[in-house]
Parts: sequence; C-alpha cells; structure tokens
Amino acid sequence: MFISAILSAFGLGLLIYLLFTLAVYALPFFVAVTVGMYVYDTDAGLIAAFASAFFAGAIALIAGQIAFATIRSVPVRLAIGPVYAAPAGIAGYHAIKGLAEIGGAGETWTLVFAWIGAIIVGATAWARIASLAGPDEDSPQTAISTTGKRAANDG
Repeated sequence: MFISAILSAFGLGLLIYLLFTLAVYALPFFVAVTVGMYVYDTDAGLIAAFASAFFAGAIALIAGQIAFATIRSVPVRLAIGPVYAAPAGIAGYHAIKGLAEIGGAGETWTLVFAWIGAIIVGATAWARIASLAGPDEDSPQTAISTTGKRAANDG
C-alpha cells in the first residue's frame, strides 16, 4: 500500500512535469493537427497528411521562436506571447480538470483547480517562449556589467 502511494505520487509528479515542459509546444501541435486533418480531408493521402502536419508544426514553432528572439518591440512581444500561452492554458485547464476528477474532487473544486492550472500552465508557456529572447540589450543591468568588464580590462 505504501509503495503504491509513493509510485502514484511519482507518476502524478511526472505528468505535471511533462505538462509544464511541453506546454510551449501546444500551439505548434495544434497547427500540425489542423493542417494534417485538412490535408487528409482533401484526399491527399495519409503520408502527405503526416508530412504536411510535421512541417506546419515545425514552421509554427521555429517562426515563433525566431520572432520572439529577434523582435525587440515590447508591444509585438506582448502580442506573440498570448498566441503561444493561450493553447497551453487550454491544455492545462483540461489536464488539471481531468486529474482533479480522477482525484474525486467536487464539481466546484474541480473547476477551481482547472482554472488555477490553466493560469499557471499558460504563464509557464509564456515565460518559456519569453526566455528565448535573452537579456535586453538596453537594460541597465547589461550596461553595468559591460561597464564593469571594460573597467577591469582597462586597469
């Protein structure tokens, strides 16, 4: 009994870890599934559907990462962030709702946990996509560290 409780907690922890790790890939996965289903519905075949889905998902992921890493405009970043965070939040909502229902929580607490999970998973996805941008070149922290390095090299 004790070992099963420990293994259950370990399994739940692994599922939560995967949810947070893979949250940033919710939008590319959604794009890939949508394109794959469209191509399959046009009678192009199963192989063409898988290939187009793979390339569409890869393009969605790479384009978002490049855009967020190269664009320094804050309003544009604030527009790109929710595009990646919203599908992750929806996935987090449904994942936590399912886990809460398995745990036997009441309907009200299931919805409360689901909304909290959606907010946390969406914020995590936003932070992960924002981390691709690296440090801002105009920030005072960068200027201080650069000045300190120059002073050390001059003296």
